[in-house]
Amino acid sequence: MEEFGNNLFQYVRAIMGNIFDRPLIGVVMCRNSIKGHWTQTVQEKYLNAVLNAGGLPIALPHALAEPELLNTLLPKLDGIFLPGSPSNMQPHHYGENGDEPDADPGRDELSLALINAALERRIPLFAICRGLQELVVATGGTLYRRLCEHPQFLEHREDAELPVEQQYAPSHEVQVQEGGLLSKLIPGCNTFWVNSLHGQGARTLGPLLRVEARAQDGLVEAVSVHDHPYALGVQWHPEWNSSEYALSRLLLEGFITACQHYIAEKKRL
Repeated sequence: MEEFGNNLFQYVRAIMGNIFDRPLIGVVMCRNSIKGHWTQTVQEKYLNAVLNAGGLPIALPHALAEPELLNTLLPKLDGIFLPGSPSNMQPHHYGENGDEPDADPGRDELSLALINAALERRIPLFAICRGLQELVVATGGTLYRRLCEHPQFLEHREDAELPVEQQYAPSHEVQVQEGGLLSKLIPGCNTFWVNSLHGQGARTLGPLLRVEARAQDGLVEAVSVHDHPYALGVQWHPEWNSSEYALSRLLLEGFITACQHYIAEKKRL
């Protein structure tokens, strides 16, 4: 019986090892009310995108922004993933007055703390939609609060009356800037089409960021952090059916590869 137990333990450990050998990716959640109960959630498509790329997603509650908890968490993470969200950042974070009606202050606090940690510790980071905007603000930039009020821009919001599949269909073209992280991930691809489901966007960038791609109306569509192994933000949604699109796979697999390199570097230290 003891021999059987040992063999079973080794068998389970071997199976679980295949899972836990994956990079551990912290995914920020969003706070919302469901039937009167405050709830923190993360959409399944983001978790699946991380899993399909080879990572192991772990949902992060907002309470982890507390410094002691954050310092306990960070050594265990191999990457940070900032997903999109229906909410917008509170404008006081980038020097403007007023409030956003759909604000999520807890997410603001945790995301900004994680970005600062990723920059300091050189943890790989991938930011999508709201996540890009958080990355812009955390590094000293500002946002357009209502892109639709600026006539020089295309309509970047989705049509909520359409089925979800059509909302996430390609909407406009972007141009890749030469010499950046994006051009290395997708060599030879100077332009491509992306979906578009956002009402805000990057207005100015701080000195730590470089522009990786722009829409044809000039709006920043992707940014990266100078002198960082992988800190990329995109304004579109590569997580949507990510395994079906070569571009999305390249971005997400590039992120997971950077996380694997980060693990190797931690072991050397």
